[in-house]
Amino acid sequence: MTDIRADAFDSMPSRGRERVRVEEENRRLAQERKKIARDGAKLKGEKLAGRLNVAWRRPPGIIGWLATVDHKEIGRRYILTALGFLALGGVLALLMRLQLAKPDNAMIGAERYNQIFTMHGSTMMFLFAVPVMEGVAVYVIPLMLGTRSTAFPRLNAFSYFMYLFGGLMLWGAFVLNIGPDVGWFAYTPLSGPEFTPGKRADVWAQMITFTEVSALAAAVVLVCTILKARAPGMTLSRMPLFAWAMLVQAVMIIFAMPAVALCSSMLISDRTIGTNFYNAAEHGDALLWQHLFWFFGHPEVYIIFIPATGFVSQLVETFCRRPVFAHAVVVLALISTGILAFGLWVHHMFATGLPRVGYSFYTAASISVSVPTGLQIFCWLATIWDGRPRFHVPMLYVVGFIITFVIGGLTGVMVAAVPLDLQLHDTYFVVAHFHYVLIGGAVFPLLGILTYWYPKITGRMMSETLGKIGFWMVFLGFQLAFFPMHWSGLLGMPRRVYTYPAGLGLEVPNMLSTVGAFVVAAAVGLFVINGVWSLFRGVIATPNPWGAATLEWATSSPPPVYNFAHIPVVESNTPLWDLEDELPVVTGLRVDEKEMLLTTVVAATPDVREPVPQASLWPFISSCAVGIVFIASIFSPWAIAVGVIPCFIALTAWFWPKELKRTPEPVIT
Repeated sequence: MTDIRADAFDSMPSRGRERVRVEEENRRLAQERKKIARDGAKLKGEKLAGRLNVAWRRPPGIIGWLATVDHKEIGRRYILTALGFLALGGVLALLMRLQLAKPDNAMIGAERYNQIFTMHGSTMMFLFAVPVMEGVAVYVIPLMLGTRSTAFPRLNAFSYFMYLFGGLMLWGAFVLNIGPDVGWFAYTPLSGPEFTPGKRADVWAQMITFTEVSALAAAVVLVCTILKARAPGMTLSRMPLFAWAMLVQAVMIIFAMPAVALCSSMLISDRTIGTNFYNAAEHGDALLWQHLFWFFGHPEVYIIFIPATGFVSQLVETFCRRPVFAHAVVVLALISTGILAFGLWVHHMFATGLPRVGYSFYTAASISVSVPTGLQIFCWLATIWDGRPRFHVPMLYVVGFIITFVIGGLTGVMVAAVPLDLQLHDTYFVVAHFHYVLIGGAVFPLLGILTYWYPKITGRMMSETLGKIGFWMVFLGFQLAFFPMHWSGLLGMPRRVYTYPAGLGLEVPNMLSTVGAFVVAAAVGLFVINGVWSLFRGVIATPNPWGAATLEWATSSPPPVYNFAHIPVVESNTPLWDLEDELPVVTGLRVDEKEMLLTTVVAATPDVREPVPQASLWPFISSCAVGIVFIASIFSPWAIAVGVIPCFIALTAWFWPKELKRTPEPVIT
């Protein structure tokens, strides 16, 4: 071939040979120019990254660790702390299952069992389920929205420290044998001063105050970030479904959490300064506690569940390689669930003797809330049917979630009917139901999404083999642990009892539940081993190892401290799938200072350049001041009056106006 080409070239006229030489020279010069441009862009990018690293890095050492406002660091702390509390709550669950494995067991006494039962429920509901969902969102949402930081990053840091101090206070009290023993719901008058002397109930009530302040602060951060910090072009209709789920959850927190903060504050007031909010002898009302608590408590279930549906939507989209079927229907279902969740709290109170006319309304509301959830499940199934599913470990957890949650949803519809609820109320049938809903509906998607976003957080892939073994262990172990509880509940076994007599037919289901609980514990332990091993020995992840469509995969894994060197521009629901080349970007943000781009709420058009606060110790100092006041008020109400002074000083220093090098300017693109 070479000789033929040479012969053909030699046989050309001299003018033709010259034209060929010129064309080849032009191609060579074009390739050199491209190489020079690439090298220049790389050098420019390296210089830009270096300047951004200087502007966004936090101070070194322990001071920097306490002062950081980087949402990624705070998100990691939320996740790891919540998983630590999950482990502690799980150990208590195993102790309860050992106690109930056989009848007439004397391993744990009644008083200690009440403490263990209360600590298990309080830890799982208040210290694990909600914080871990918010922690994942704090880490991922800014990356998913294509921005550099959360709104109010110092408030974000404050929320974590309040959460941490509340959990440490609760578990410190338990270690000191003054832990609460009134159940995670603390019904009055049982939790009042007459029936629970000492400080056990006060510790529980003040833990509620810590966690609610934390949750409210994080919710405000998420709402403002989602509405005002989306990448240009990411209209509300193009926003990822996980971001929609977190927006609905955060708004629900803002409306629901004040109810439980109010009722716990009223309980502390009854116990410490002698008010009578719940004292029926002094014209108070014990049922007022249940109304206030469950007005928060039932939306709490959906506050936990709705982020999990966002997890499932992201996993189904990625592993089926197509957008979720009927995107608008899923969004409307999320919003409908958030609204309906506030209208059915009384189904927890069917056995309290309420007026019968209200039963029909709350039964209908309790059944109707299953409709939007069912729509989401059908949309996921349609996506799987029409797509090309790849059953990696995260997708296996989606399948396990759908199976398990459907079982829990069906039993939920059953107990929404008043006649059946009156028979099954306070039995182990209800325990089985809400574990199917909460573990099946929240923990399964959580394990799947942690596996999915593990390479984004750490830069390494988790072991697929260990992941699949762990999935089957947790799925089968869960069914073995909780399905027999339906059986024991139908046989009449009541909740919250520390033992039961022999001969009632409860031995077999309780033993099966105990075996299943230990299988689940082993599966969770394997998940932790997989995570730790993969952190050091896992395969190094590419920026987008799953081939996903959302913006968190448009940056490196793990992301740099500033997230994005240039803010991306979004033109569709699946930006990384729809563009073959690099994403279009917005330029113009400063690189010598921390700065983020704010956009309009609906259309996400560029609005203003907003300075981002520097790292500061004042959120930590403020949380310490507020925490000391909360803990001291358990022992003396005067602590509130005295503690206002250091809190005021800390907050004043936090919010004291800082002189900026320049004022925010409008952005013109």
